[in-house]
Amino acid sequence: MLGTLIKKQITELFQGYVFNRKTNKMRSKASAAGMIVFFLVLFVGFLGFSFFMMASGLCGPLVQVGLGWLYFALMSLIALFLGIIGSVFSTYSSLYLAKDNDLLLSMPIPPKTIVASRAFGVLLMSLMFSGVVTVPAVVVYLITMGLTPARLVGGIVFILLVTAIVLALSCLLGYGVARLSLKLKNKSYITTAIALVFFALYYVVYFRLTEGLQSFIQNVEQNAEKISSSVRFLKVFGEVGEGKWPAVLASVALVALLCLLVWAVLIRSFTKIATTSAASGKAVYRETLAKDRTLRQTLGAREMTHFTSSSGYMLNCGLSTIMLILAGVALLWKGGPVITLLNQVFGEASGIVLVMLVGGISLIAFMNDTTVPSVSLEGRSLWIVRSLPVETLDVLKAKLDLQLKLTVIPTLFCCICAGIALKPAPAEWVLLLAVPLLANILFALFGLMLGLRHVNLNWSNEIIVIKQSLSVLVYMLFGLVYGAAVVAVYMLFAWGLGPVWYLLIVAGVTCLLSFLLWSWIRTKGVRRFEEL
Repeated sequence: MLGTLIKKQITELFQGYVFNRKTNKMRSKASAAGMIVFFLVLFVGFLGFSFFMMASGLCGPLVQVGLGWLYFALMSLIALFLGIIGSVFSTYSSLYLAKDNDLLLSMPIPPKTIVASRAFGVLLMSLMFSGVVTVPAVVVYLITMGLTPARLVGGIVFILLVTAIVLALSCLLGYGVARLSLKLKNKSYITTAIALVFFALYYVVYFRLTEGLQSFIQNVEQNAEKISSSVRFLKVFGEVGEGKWPAVLASVALVALLCLLVWAVLIRSFTKIATTSAASGKAVYRETLAKDRTLRQTLGAREMTHFTSSSGYMLNCGLSTIMLILAGVALLWKGGPVITLLNQVFGEASGIVLVMLVGGISLIAFMNDTTVPSVSLEGRSLWIVRSLPVETLDVLKAKLDLQLKLTVIPTLFCCICAGIALKPAPAEWVLLLAVPLLANILFALFGLMLGLRHVNLNWSNEIIVIKQSLSVLVYMLFGLVYGAAVVAVYMLFAWGLGPVWYLLIVAGVTCLLSFLLWSWIRTKGVRRFEEL
């Protein structure tokens, strides 16, 4: 039975690569191979190569002074952090909140068998995220020091131990999130908040690590001595990668003990958490006056309710709202010195900084993409909105309004902060505010057009249309090209026009594209929606 459940978990994890959920048919071998190659290039190639280069920069200097253990200790900490961030939320959802938990628990299957199969899925996720750090680390070390049986075995054990620690910590954190979610009425807010905290910690640690590596290596022997004396386990764990057998045996024993303790916690808590409903307050009637709403406000409230009820929707399609505010604060805090430096490099009269700010703000803003999956998210409930006595165009306008509500005000705030830091002329002020706002409209219209052209109403998980659809990929490429092209075209071809005339042309082209998209949506787009 355990083997059957594990096979089921593996199938669910990789189903999207071999099965087309939109057509409910198996993909062709070429299509499946293309999906797998694309994933390997994007995830393993990009991230793996990034950490390979980081490992190459660390390994040589540390090994030369006899601190190979410190090299592995540093890489293991990075792998642990990335692995936990990547797998903790899948642990929370797949272990405790899987939709078939009730069905499996109603069968004559021991809970520990269900937990073991779920944990195996988490193990694969842990290996995938931590492996993009640990595998390059081991490869770089073997290239630098040479291949021996002890080093090869030590490297393999190092990869497996880091994966096991990520698994254990992810399960513990997933357990904490699950317990907390049972006490809250709206799980989406706590999931979103925790995810944002993790993202913030990741970027803080990443940038701090990048800044501190050089100074750390300059005083590496003193720092290594401090680490070795204060955190003894890090030295022992780092020696595993070097293939030192006492360290291998000690680390395996300690990690095995940690996994056994986590296993005991999971076995004791799984059934209770999986079968307990979330907290809900007692309904108390309170008489209130109902406010009249316009049709547009009512449809807009419907879209906003759907957005705020899904943590996946908020995190994947609304993160730019926060990023634009943070970017604005960063411009107020550090923008002045950076702008001065750029003016010295390119020349203040060139206007390149103004164009770079416009392109950069547009690049951040386009990552809000609620319009792309909004039509597909209607799913099997599409008949509800289709049965309402409202015009189809009003329904589509509400979907546009949601993305604009989430993006326009933060974009305006970021532009104002950029203007305060840059201190542009009056005409440049107007364009600095206008072009990113016009880009917001273009992005919303383009996303809705993609959502109408490539509708998937037969999804089994909303993340499929929110994050994994071809429409989202095309939208992201369009936004990247737009933001990059605004800067690149000016630097390569339009330098002589000056920033004002150039941005006027950009604004005109943006308006023209928006008009064409709006014309398509209000005619062909309306008909496509009505034919669903």
